[in-house]
Amino acid sequence: MDQIDLIKENILEASKYIRAKTKIEPEIAIILGSGMSDSLPELADTVTLLYEDIPHFPVSKVAGHRGELLSGKLEDRSIFIMRGRFHYYEGFTMRGVTFPVLVLASLGIKKLIITNAAGGINKNLKPGDFMLVKDHINLMGGNPLIGPNDESMGTRFVDLTDAYDEEMLKIAEETAKVSDIRWRKGVLAAVSGPNYETLAEVKFLANIGVDAVTMSTVPEVIMARFADVRVLAISLISNIAGKKGSLSHDEVLAEASRSEMRLKKWLRELILRL
Repeated sequence: MDQIDLIKENILEASKYIRAKTKIEPEIAIILGSGMSDSLPELADTVTLLYEDIPHFPVSKVAGHRGELLSGKLEDRSIFIMRGRFHYYEGFTMRGVTFPVLVLASLGIKKLIITNAAGGINKNLKPGDFMLVKDHINLMGGNPLIGPNDESMGTRFVDLTDAYDEEMLKIAEETAKVSDIRWRKGVLAAVSGPNYETLAEVKFLANIGVDAVTMSTVPEVIMARFADVRVLAISLISNIAGKKGSLSHDEVLAEASRSEMRLKKWLRELILRL
């Protein structure tokens, strides 16, 4: 069996397992980033699946990532929510990191909301602000589309000039205004991590037009667009990049906790409008 056939078989096995556990067929999915696993609106008819029980799903050991896939209903909207993600710096391949996106696409989702914690580069961004991603720069040194391709899954050469859906962005802006959200739009850079950036790297990022930097999200966006899934990405500014001597993952988790209720309210409004 070649690599593509194996990937397709793994997607099928994971999808069959999930379908056997939940009867809903969502069009919307959410990926919750570092420390955001509890920032989800209250759902009815919920089913919780552990990543470790889903065939071929990776399992993250990073603090702040719950490792659960939820399905449920918010009023008349059915959704999947990933409580935690997988990171390139954990040693997963790029295709391993983005495998869940392909599974979600095979389950029928058409829209994906991706959240992350990010370091602020733009001096107008403060901890606790949210940034709607309007574009990105991939500095991770890898791409999940490298390798064999099957045109039945997606095109070989993915156009990312429209990576971030304009209609979804507009709805996010409108709902932010009624959700007590401090927000801006900006450009997100993704680096591999897991170390934080040097002062020289922060200066470089600022010079090339980056507003915030993260260690995730971009591979998921690339794979979602490969699968023709529309994307909205939201960064929580959890710290200021290049803040000498005080950066830690605990700081990231603490800011995510402080912003939990605002993000929960925002996501509820978003889901009902999308």
